[in-house]
Amino acid sequence: MSPFDLKELLWLLMLFPFGIVLSGGVLFAISTVRWVKDRKLRHQLEDLDLGVFISNSRVRQILMDHPCTWLAIKGRNSKRVQRALGLHDATPCSWEEGLVEAQHHKLFVSPPVNGWILVVGSDLPEPDDDVDKCFLFLRHCSRKLGHVQYFSVNRVLNHHAWALLDDGQVFRAYAWAGETLWNQGQKTAAEKELDMSCFGYGDNGITLDFSQKDPTITNAEKVNQLAARWSFDPMSVTENAWQKEQGIVGSLPDFRRE
Repeated sequence: MSPFDLKELLWLLMLFPFGIVLSGGVLFAISTVRWVKDRKLRHQLEDLDLGVFISNSRVRQILMDHPCTWLAIKGRNSKRVQRALGLHDATPCSWEEGLVEAQHHKLFVSPPVNGWILVVGSDLPEPDDDVDKCFLFLRHCSRKLGHVQYFSVNRVLNHHAWALLDDGQVFRAYAWAGETLWNQGQKTAAEKELDMSCFGYGDNGITLDFSQKDPTITNAEKVNQLAARWSFDPMSVTENAWQKEQGIVGSLPDFRRE
């Protein structure tokens, strides 16, 4: 081996430990950065209540189920609403529990929210099943509870309805399910502001101008906005109310004519 080759070999042997140290330093630096990021993420996850997040997402999913029907009753006494509805086997429950049960032939009576109490459930009468039964039920509730509002929307079929009663008197009601089933009273300011279309009896509301959106679809999309103007939108219930306040769930008895 020539002196020149030997010199190169010695340099390589000297650089080898340095390379090991350098590589170790780089790996250590990368590991440190990852550790810091992981620790920061763990702290963020500890600060975030995942149970609340999952529960709130579930509540919103339930509230957006189709069809969705609810009452908004002015007042702060949920037990009074329970008694007026004559609910059987009534038990306290969370929002999520109540809304889940409400999909299976029960009604959920919410705790008061901003001076209103919600009643949600698939057993609430709907105009497209029997508009007379729906009218009688709402009048019965209003006679017992005073100011009662009713909302129903099926965004698949675009069926929709809303009604406002006080002390048993209908001030405004509209229901559409392929045709107008109920149109009583003058359009309210909120309906006008939202440019909601309300058709007369015998009018199916279908436009022949295909450049415009079907007004029945627009109506169905705006039911929650109307509820927000008349009372409040169920989708606006705060997370604090979902977690801390309990409502009541029970079975609705068969409604009979008075």
